[in-house]
Amino acid sequence: MADDAFATYPSLKGKVVLITGGASGIGAELVAQFARQGSKVAFLDFDAEHGAKVAEATGALFLRCDLRDIPALRAAIAQVRSRLGDVLVLVNNAARDDRHGLETVEPEYWDERMATNLRHFFFCAQAVAPGMRAAKAGSIINMGSVSWMSGQGGMPAYTAAKSAVRGLTRGLARDLGGDGIRVNELVPGWVFTERQEQLWATPEGVQRHLEAQCIHRKVMPHDIARLALWLAADDSAMVTGQYLVVDGGKV
Repeated sequence: MADDAFATYPSLKGKVVLITGGASGIGAELVAQFARQGSKVAFLDFDAEHGAKVAEATGALFLRCDLRDIPALRAAIAQVRSRLGDVLVLVNNAARDDRHGLETVEPEYWDERMATNLRHFFFCAQAVAPGMRAAKAGSIINMGSVSWMSGQGGMPAYTAAKSAVRGLTRGLARDLGGDGIRVNELVPGWVFTERQEQLWATPEGVQRHLEAQCIHRKVMPHDIARLALWLAADDSAMVTGQYLVVDGGKV
């Protein structure tokens, strides 16, 4: 369906939106969808080449940043604030679901996976919270995963990090709710980004997966982005501390 067949949210127009991991996949679609709403969009990513292309296509502000580097992350968010204003929507999207075996994981790899898939969620929220508190409004959307919910193996550090997103979301919703700030978890199923198609989407595996869903079609990045728009908009004003799954009815 064409983009103009879907909802427009007046409350998102002119609002400053920060998205992590916006250079590709779900993140790039998030940038595009929020930009179409008239939001002032900024996104962070370490992929300079693809980030520049997304910025050119959408008009969004791109800042190259390694989210594992917390001082650099804080500096990037401060730059977003100085150029666009206080962030009132944060989408903690960036993550990597690289496969790894139980026997291969060393402490250094474990710590790096936590830094890649969990730690920056907290520090991004910490950095934008003062502006949201001043505005007495804000929406933080943390990207989860059905992988741990369905008992998926083959990447224990990733599933551990993603399961922790649930606890982080619930705790932040309580801590920030008194200032009118909402915190929710958006939980994608298997989303068929270019990366997923290239690395893991064998014809046999895709067929089995789609047959297990209630709706037998691929979940695409726009399916995730459109729910993120609703969670960011005032239409979901009393929704906080929740998780919403977009997986075609598989889990």
